[in-house]
Amino acid sequence: MPTLQALRPFAHREYRVLIAALAISIFGSGMWAVAMVYQVIHLGGGPLELSVVATAGSIGLVAFVLAGGIAADRVPQRLLIIAVEGANLAVIAAISGLAMAGWLQLWHLAVGSFVLGVGAAFFFPAYSAILPRILPPEDLLAANGMEGTMRPILQQAAGPAVAGVVVAALSPSHAVTGVATCHLLAFIVLNFLGRHALDAPHNGADGGAHGGSTGTGVHAGADAGATGHAKTSFFHDLREGISYTVRTPWLLWTLLWACVSVLFLIGPIEVLMPFVVRDQLGGDSRMFGFLLAVMGVGGAVGSLVTASLKLPRRYLTVMMVSWGAGSLPLAAVGILDSFWTVAAAMFVWGATGSVGMVIWGTLLQRRVPSHLLGRVSSLDFFVSLALMPISMALAGPAAEVFPIWAIFLAAGVVCPVLAVIAMIAARMPADELAHPLDRQVEVEQTTAGD
Repeated sequence: MPTLQALRPFAHREYRVLIAALAISIFGSGMWAVAMVYQVIHLGGGPLELSVVATAGSIGLVAFVLAGGIAADRVPQRLLIIAVEGANLAVIAAISGLAMAGWLQLWHLAVGSFVLGVGAAFFFPAYSAILPRILPPEDLLAANGMEGTMRPILQQAAGPAVAGVVVAALSPSHAVTGVATCHLLAFIVLNFLGRHALDAPHNGADGGAHGGSTGTGVHAGADAGATGHAKTSFFHDLREGISYTVRTPWLLWTLLWACVSVLFLIGPIEVLMPFVVRDQLGGDSRMFGFLLAVMGVGGAVGSLVTASLKLPRRYLTVMMVSWGAGSLPLAAVGILDSFWTVAAAMFVWGATGSVGMVIWGTLLQRRVPSHLLGRVSSLDFFVSLALMPISMALAGPAAEVFPIWAIFLAAGVVCPVLAVIAMIAARMPADELAHPLDRQVEVEQTTAGD
């Protein structure tokens, strides 16, 4: 049964500790998304100032995500995760104290946002890398599916909704204090992880239990010695991951699509949506929080349904169509004047986005050689988010030049067109038939490009 399969990882103590801490931490991140917006507004900021603060976080994330991915292969992941959560706690607690004392300034928020972005760049690669150390291979897919369901519910739905209520009932500074409390609890829980998780992993796949979730581990044995700490450098590891990505069409063109789509979508959603709520819908922080919550619920539904079904035979086509078609409703957000129609558009975007992400995560695990999976996953994160700071930075100034409805229209139309271009350029329909994933297949060779 799908439900029982999803619960299997909870039989392991270390996973229960890790997933509990992650749940608390990402709930706090969801609260921060709303608390930060209204803290900026409370300090007299508008779209431009909000762009600066949001962009700072994106810069920290994008600038350090490659280093975070490689660090996860070289540094004990338990220490890395605990250190990041401790840094998050220190930053949010400082912002909370400054806000409560009335000393908070916009530059404090920008610096704090940057540090949180750097922390995320190190946290999530380490989290992904530690899972195979605490779970058997057969439970890794269920663990990834559980995270895919939990994240929208907590980070995009419950966290923003609670923060919106706290801001409206009390103040943005009280919501920031709530975020600090979440990071404190997560930090405490993480310290219960077993000490065996302190062992540093090998720099490269060994074809054994640690690579069980990624397929057959082709080339792992041959490359294990070549990728050891004494014989490789940061840049060698990075070049190898980039070379594989560039020579694998389905991977390359999906990442290019994601990169450009982020440029058109993230800025409008993160920076301009609060002003759509205020100016078009006549709403406040609660309405903005609940719109993000609706998007999160859609993401959870899409993730859970996709994880419960068999992987489509046309998996690349379904993935790209879900992402492309799911962006279309956003084209109308800038002209809608009803909360429920905007909520429906956000639900569809959240659901279809999660459908694509569940399939994408499976493809990385099944089709990327195990000894390259960490680097390719980190590169995926980097390329997908590379234009996020630019999108955040341009959203505010763009709203000064163009009407908001035109910005959302461009975002909703460009992304489906780009999805079609990517499918054609990478010959995805032929590729997915040549590499079926409904049976055990060989992982693609590192010279992939057929």
